[in-house]
This record gives sequence, structure tokens and C-alpha cells, in this order.
Amino acid sequence: MGQARNRSPITERYPAQVFVPLVDILSVIVSGVLAHYLRFGTFDVHERFVIGMFLIAIFVVMANFIDDAYVRWRTTRLATILFHLVGVWLVVTLMATSIIYLAEASVRYSRLWLGMTMVFSLVLAGGFRVAVMLALKYARAKGKNLRGVFLIGPVENLLNVGRSMRKSPGEGFAIAGIQRLRDKPDQAFLECLAQRVEASQAREVWICLPLEMGSTVREIMHALRHQTVEVRFIPEFGELQLLNHQISEVAGRFAIDLSVTPMVETARFVKRVEDIVLGSLFLLISLPVCLVIAIILKCQSSGPVLFKQYRMGINGKHFKVYKFRSMEVHEESNGQVTQARRGDPRVTRFGAFLRRTSLDELPQFYNVLQGRMSIVGPRPHALAHNEKYKELVESYMKRHKVKPGMTGWAQVNGFRGETDTLDKMERRVEHDLWYINNWSVWLDLRIIAMTIAKGFANPNAY
Repeated sequence: MGQARNRSPITERYPAQVFVPLVDILSVIVSGVLAHYLRFGTFDVHERFVIGMFLIAIFVVMANFIDDAYVRWRTTRLATILFHLVGVWLVVTLMATSIIYLAEASVRYSRLWLGMTMVFSLVLAGGFRVAVMLALKYARAKGKNLRGVFLIGPVENLLNVGRSMRKSPGEGFAIAGIQRLRDKPDQAFLECLAQRVEASQAREVWICLPLEMGSTVREIMHALRHQTVEVRFIPEFGELQLLNHQISEVAGRFAIDLSVTPMVETARFVKRVEDIVLGSLFLLISLPVCLVIAIILKCQSSGPVLFKQYRMGINGKHFKVYKFRSMEVHEESNGQVTQARRGDPRVTRFGAFLRRTSLDELPQFYNVLQGRMSIVGPRPHALAHNEKYKELVESYMKRHKVKPGMTGWAQVNGFRGETDTLDKMERRVEHDLWYINNWSVWLDLRIIAMTIAKGFANPNAY
């Protein structure tokens, strides 16, 4: 880990919120002039287009400030910065289009000019951000533009935090000093700590304590009251499995979210749009196949075409899942649900083909359009299996903080089919929780592509 320097990093002497708005304004103006030349063949921009460019630039800067897009670049991933940038540009484009329409000025402004201005300026602003982030990442890898951090906590916690810092060199944090702490500190320890922090000239202090030592945080904060360092509390949760953990504000109080659903507000809306669009498309494509399967099932036996069974959905709500029937009609005693096994005599010959190719799950596109399932998510298990495994796998029920899916991260990584050992279920739950914590539209599209690329046949499906 590089040594912290006394001089403030360049990103603090010239923070993003100072010069990036100027770059955005310049991007809009340059793009507007270029778009005017491409549309009208002259750089002599008419006054009304000049006014339009400045209004767009003002809207861009305001939207970025509202979105907090000019702050926290050190700890924000480039992909997140660009995602917010695209969102801002889309909002401003809608605003500009609406104003032109409401002002009945559409005949005075070229739609092609407006479109090119927004696209060109987005490329320029995004390209600038990419260049800056790559330059900073390179500089920090060379030991420059570092922010000194003083770590306090038990040895194990300090080692964990140190490893995390090494995995994120692009954030530019360097250890300026450490203070091991095992038990409750006394006054002499706190006075020595304050002196060591001041001597280290660290910019930040990270208090890395387990939750059970939370009361010590106040004592350390009091000991550092005369210093201007920034202080962060990085709690150690031990073996506690977290879900979508973050800091939020509820009822006017700060809260550490330990287990909450990530599917709220915008994410929930985007996920639903994704399901409706892709679900409708896949259902339309699969209708001829579904019709053929239904005819074959009806001809082979007198049983129902569809198998219906209650499963647990989001937030523990029960719903009926639909599948093409792949077994002989039978009843199980005492409400038991026996998983299908290799060579299971209950599975018909055609049913074995359906299960092996996953074609038995095509009716679940209807569950998706109902809003009870998603195309991608943790696979829903039988209710009896939920009752069994929720006692054996500590974080099992956290899977139900999102809608169940037709395919999922666990399935494309080989954890599909019969879970005849506890280890298999634990690995499946582990993959499901990873998916929930890392959800994005791009991850969903990746899982769908992997599902298609790997084909419908699976050796674990029987």
C-alpha cells in the first residue's frame, strides 16, 4: 500500500463539481455548433439556436447537480457514472422536446439539430469522464493522488479492510497508520490514539469495529474531536449474511440496511418493463411450440395439460406456478413433495424430454406477464422444501425479497435440478443472493444469453 502524502490530492484541490459542469456546458455548445453545421452547412449559428444551446446546457448542469452526479467520483464506479450521465441526457432531451412543443416552436427548431446536439454532447461529456477516470486510475496505481487513511480496530478487521483497499486501487486510498484495538479503550489509549492520528497527517480515520463494540465509536469520536479528519465507521458483520446492504435515512434517522430488497422505485419499474417486453416476445415465439406440446400431452393421456402448484413469490406471497405436466397423475400423502430423481418412474417418456429441455417451463411466461414471476430471478421451490430448508440454511428466505425467475444465476452456473444434499442448496442460495446484491439489466441480459447459449438440455434436469 502506497504511503499517504501530506499535500491534498488533485481531486480535492480541483473537485469534479468545480470544473466538470464547465466541461458539460462546453460539450453542449461545441455539439450544438457542429450539429448546426451538419444540418445547415454553416457555422454562423442563428440566435434562436444559441438560446437553445444555453438552455440545454443549463438544464444539463441542473439535472447533474440534482442527481449528485458531480460528487463522490473517488468511490463511484465508472459504469455508474456513465449510467447516471445517460439518464440525465435523456431527461434533458425530453425537457427540451416538451418545451419546444408547448411553445409551438417546432417549426423554428430542427429536430435533427436537437438530436445531434444531444448525442454529440453525450459522447463528449461521457468521453471526458472516461478519460479522467482512466487517468486517475493510472495515477493512483503509480502511487499518486492518494488519500491517507488511519485504520482503527481488531487485527482481523484491519486485515480485511486492507485487502479490500488493495482490490480497489482506483479509489486511491493509502494506509497512513493503524491502531490495533481489541478491548474497550481507556483514557490513556484514547489520548495516544489522538496523537498518532495527528502525527500521521491522515485525511480520514476508518473505525473498523464489530457491531458488538459499537459503543466504542462514540469514545473514539470524542477523542478525535479537536481534529479535522473525516471519520468513517466500517462495521464488521462477521458471519451475518447481508442483502442489498447500504446506508439510508428513515424517519429522520440514519440506518444501516442489513437485509432489504433492491427492487424499489426505479429498479422495480425497469425490471417490470424488462419482463413485459421480453416476456411478451418470448411467449409469442414459443406459442407454436406450446400448442404442439399441448396436443401431444392430450393425446398421450387423459390427465391435464398443465401442472399447477403453489410456490412462494416475492415477500412470501403464494402464487400458482404453471408447467406442462411431465409426470403421471398421482397424489402424495401428508402434503409431501418428492423431488424428481434420475429414473423417477412417475416421469413419462415425453415428460422426461420436456424436463430435460426445460420446455415444461414455457407456461411460466404467463406467470411473468401476470407479474408474479420474472424471467430472471431465484427459482421458486415447492412450499414443503421452503419449510425444510429455511431451518437448515440461515439466509434461505432472503431469496424471496425479489420475484422468482424462470432462470437465474444459480441455474446458469450449474446449480439446477435436484438438491439431494444440503451443500447443493447452500450453493444455490449463495448464487441467488449474489444475483440479488448485484442485480442490473445487463446482468439479466447476460443470464438470458447464457441460458440460450448453453442450450435447453441440462444433465441435472430429470
